[in-house]
Amino acid sequence: MTLNNSNFRFLRSDQDCLYLQGEWVLRNYRELCDEIRRFSQNDSQYSTLDFSGLDQLDTAGAEQLCELITPERLEERLDHANALTAEREALLRTVARALSTQDQLPPKPSESAIGDFFVRIGVATQRFWQQSLELTAFIGLTLETLFFNMLRPSRWRVTAIVAQIEETAFNAVPIIFLLTFLVGAVIAFLGATILADFGATIYTVNLVGFSFLREFAVLLTAILMAGRTASAFTAQIGSMKANEEIDALRAQGLNPMLILVIPRVLAMLIAMPLLTFIGMIAGIFGGALVCMLTLDISPTMFIDLFKESVSARHFFLGMAKAPIFAFLIAVIGCLQGFKVTGSAQSVGERTTAAVVHSIFIVILLDAMAALFYMEMGW
Repeated sequence: MTLNNSNFRFLRSDQDCLYLQGEWVLRNYRELCDEIRRFSQNDSQYSTLDFSGLDQLDTAGAEQLCELITPERLEERLDHANALTAEREALLRTVARALSTQDQLPPKPSESAIGDFFVRIGVATQRFWQQSLELTAFIGLTLETLFFNMLRPSRWRVTAIVAQIEETAFNAVPIIFLLTFLVGAVIAFLGATILADFGATIYTVNLVGFSFLREFAVLLTAILMAGRTASAFTAQIGSMKANEEIDALRAQGLNPMLILVIPRVLAMLIAMPLLTFIGMIAGIFGGALVCMLTLDISPTMFIDLFKESVSARHFFLGMAKAPIFAFLIAVIGCLQGFKVTGSAQSVGERTTAAVVHSIFIVILLDAMAALFYMEMGW
């Protein structure tokens, strides 16, 4: 018997009796569908089922039989079926009950471009509010842990703090120095090009000094630390979360906040001002190099002009933002690490979120600080 022959029939009816024959299995699913479609055009109600000609039956065949008769009627017909073994009866009843209790798909809502636009805005607003609450709560938990352990030297993890300082500060010096040096050179070159039209190229020194002491050094350093360090914090803590190492710490009575978060936060608080200072020096050095090569301003003249026009106030205004940025970058990186659910995909998603959120917070606070300084006349 060749089941795939177009002349072979899986079903045969005789008055009110339906005869099943052949192999009702997955490999004949397509032929079964065609057979069921032909028999579905007949409105006859079969009161009896005959399984004497049935060779094989699996869940695919049982599902097709339910498609023809409906699950409710099939269960009723099985009570009076002919040549039905107990195993096949159990299979048919299980499939029929599963199909009869299957949840119906909810009706698809009507699509509207305007409605979908406002829905997306609402979802994004809700997500932003939820993330803000999570960040605020984690900041409070971090400050609480830091406050209650500040006066307990026995609980300080000096080795972990030193290791994190080496990773976040010393290893980041080359990239910070190179980037700020290049940006300082670019700023000086653009400033000299624009100011030359007004015969004021001498003010390139002021431009480089103001921009790097107040904004560029701390902002570029914070963005680099967000991409380099916040992502590293998230990946490290997220991997521990995925491997259930954090649960093991809690099971031993240890505080993950004290062991994992506080050393990273303290290391960032120490590293960020140092790297910001290096960024200021490198940026000003890049600007001085461009001034010497293109404007014939000697290093001695550059330093004299710099001291006359740029006061130390701008240095302190720029450095004041470094600890705030450092704390937020470290907290966001650790928070996203704790939110990892356990898969490699989750680690990647949270690492990306840590970088994006850190850069967003840094730029937002820098803009607010610039407006505040301007209003205060600083």
